[in-house]
Amino acid sequence: MSSSLPASADTPYSGLTPEAVLDALDSVGLRGDGRLIQLNSYENRVFQVFLEDGTVVVPKFYRPGRWTDDQILEEHGFALELQEAEIPVAAPLLLEGGGTLARFDAGGQTYRFSVAARRSGRAPELEDPSVLEWIGRFIGRIHAVGMKRPFNHRLSLDIATYGTGPRDWLLASEMIPLDAESTWKQAVDAVLEEVQACFDAVGPFRSLRLHGDCHTGNVLWTDAGPHFVDLDDALNGPAVQDFWMLLSGEPVALRSQLGALLAGYEDFMEFDWRQLRLIEALRTLRMIHYSAWIARRWNDPAFPVAFPWFGGRGYWNEQATRLHEQLNALRDAASHPGMP
Repeated sequence: MSSSLPASADTPYSGLTPEAVLDALDSVGLRGDGRLIQLNSYENRVFQVFLEDGTVVVPKFYRPGRWTDDQILEEHGFALELQEAEIPVAAPLLLEGGGTLARFDAGGQTYRFSVAARRSGRAPELEDPSVLEWIGRFIGRIHAVGMKRPFNHRLSLDIATYGTGPRDWLLASEMIPLDAESTWKQAVDAVLEEVQACFDAVGPFRSLRLHGDCHTGNVLWTDAGPHFVDLDDALNGPAVQDFWMLLSGEPVALRSQLGALLAGYEDFMEFDWRQLRLIEALRTLRMIHYSAWIARRWNDPAFPVAFPWFGGRGYWNEQATRLHEQLNALRDAASHPGMP
């Protein structure tokens, strides 16, 4: 029960029909009742599937070629460690036949997938200091587990992986229009020089296993508190990476939010306050990496539809302007170390 259309690097999910999703689950002992909903995910394909026994599961089909098996299994192992520590995360289920990672052939493509129990919730109210403190406590608990040992196969958050590497790939890709390339390159080179100065000024720091993509979309709130989903970007890096995407607003508000998060965090983990200097540097690296991420996926038909504004001269000139703004933010951070 699958499409005869062959999958390729440009159409990585062409064989992943609804029938194929249900057949894949059936192959690991999870019998669907025919109902499934595709959830919002560009990198992987994620579904909510209703089973005949009345339960609901969330299978995730990994983008072919993105992660190695070892990298995926490290993510799974981390999630299971967190679950064992009674930290509310969306951990993979042990599937029939053993293990958390399975394979299924459909449409000429072998898909790797995992399955988790459905987690529901709402966006956290980050205006409430008690909510931020509660989230901070759980991030502290995540990091207490994360510090026990590093990832051996997954990425580390550094300038080469998230800054100079994506820059060099973009410049070689011919994705940037010639009449915008010089302006963008000048801007990205300037901010990366400042990012390097920022990392140098902070000096060596403890690198932990992190959630890595800890923003409000990946923190679901219930009356019992937060739970964390989508460890797909888990990596080694500085603790502050799991804080800064939860902060927003004017400087006074940022300091108040950060104070609440860290008040909860330090119930379980000591925070290296030097890392506050890294916030704008990490934001800059994310901007550069994000442009490269879209560009690398541009031949996937889902991406031009989802990001129609990407790729033209206007986009790259706007990015250059934003990078110049980041340059000012980095220099301000250098003038006021220890302030978000």
